[in-house]
Amino acid sequence: MSHVRTGAERLARTPALAGGSRLGLITNPTGVLPDLTPTVDALQAAGLRLTALFGPEHGLRGTAQAAGSEADGVDERTSLPVYDTHGRSGEELDRVVAASGVDTLVFDIADVGSRFYTYVWTMYDLLASAARLGLRFVVLDRPNPLGGLVTEGPVLDPAFASFVGRFPLPVRHGRTAGELAVLFGLDVDLIVVEMEGWRREMTYAATGLPWVMPSVNMPTADTALVYPGTCLFEGTNFSEGRGTTRPFELIGAPYADERFATRLRALDLPGVRFRETWFTPTFHKHAGVPVHGVQLHVHDPYAFRPVLTGVSMLHVARTLYPGDLSWSGPGRFLDQLWGSDTLSRCLDAGADPRELCPPPGRPEGRLLYPAGDEVTDRA
Repeated sequence: MSHVRTGAERLARTPALAGGSRLGLITNPTGVLPDLTPTVDALQAAGLRLTALFGPEHGLRGTAQAAGSEADGVDERTSLPVYDTHGRSGEELDRVVAASGVDTLVFDIADVGSRFYTYVWTMYDLLASAARLGLRFVVLDRPNPLGGLVTEGPVLDPAFASFVGRFPLPVRHGRTAGELAVLFGLDVDLIVVEMEGWRREMTYAATGLPWVMPSVNMPTADTALVYPGTCLFEGTNFSEGRGTTRPFELIGAPYADERFATRLRALDLPGVRFRETWFTPTFHKHAGVPVHGVQLHVHDPYAFRPVLTGVSMLHVARTLYPGDLSWSGPGRFLDQLWGSDTLSRCLDAGADPRELCPPPGRPEGRLLYPAGDEVTDRA
């Protein structure tokens, strides 16, 4: 089976694509070639002069949990200095980048296609730093594991901007990191090393590329598929499955019962089935406590609407357990995830929030990759 050629693979074969003489690589465990050679090794072997490494949330080596990172230091394998970018932006991030002495920043991290996944906002903040400091910025593009045919969910209200959303995007944005970098429109010397062979209708399996966990709670491509909807449960006291082997596919609470699965099955939501289940998280919410809930099983990824599904699940939970379900997390986190307070206000009022979910759209504006014909009518 042939595979999509990523931007990292292309740069390793044609080093001149990057330009620059002192490169800083922004990466994590997803920064690998199809044979699993780390991008940092491949670029050094190709003769590119890497002088610094930058780590995002979860860290350069991916050891930290959500909202955590790894400290500044020296990478043992390469002896390169490592700079932690997580939690840094604006002038503070500018100082970090300037201190590294690089003239070019190179971004090679796999995104998962959801607005509230933070890697693209690390890219956004570093793009802004590069613009202010007069540096070149190179994006080594990778597939969107949700494909690129469909957008879903509301566009971020700028009043609710945060590190889980800096720019007005829908929840499921339908773009690659390179396309997002172009869309952001920052005044920076930007180079996107495009993929070869990627089409917008591709599932991740169709790319022929290995799945490397983007973070500790994103173990499979199935996780990424449901994440745009079930991540909304992070803003509640329901467990979103952290502390299990199927985060974001397992959803439940100690106070839930069999009605949760029964009501969800009755909705007959497109592309997904719900199995009643029980689980005991080993950490995070309800650690060590048996939880009753459901597992999502996506049987048609083209028909599946993750945002509609997540909102429908929240509505059922609010209807069945109005005295138990509550909002949790820092600063009304559900509103930050949703990108406005319309969802929480709708749920609090007892209204049906599915009216907040318009039909799926398509990415608009400048796109770097085509769509084929065989499945576009199913988007």
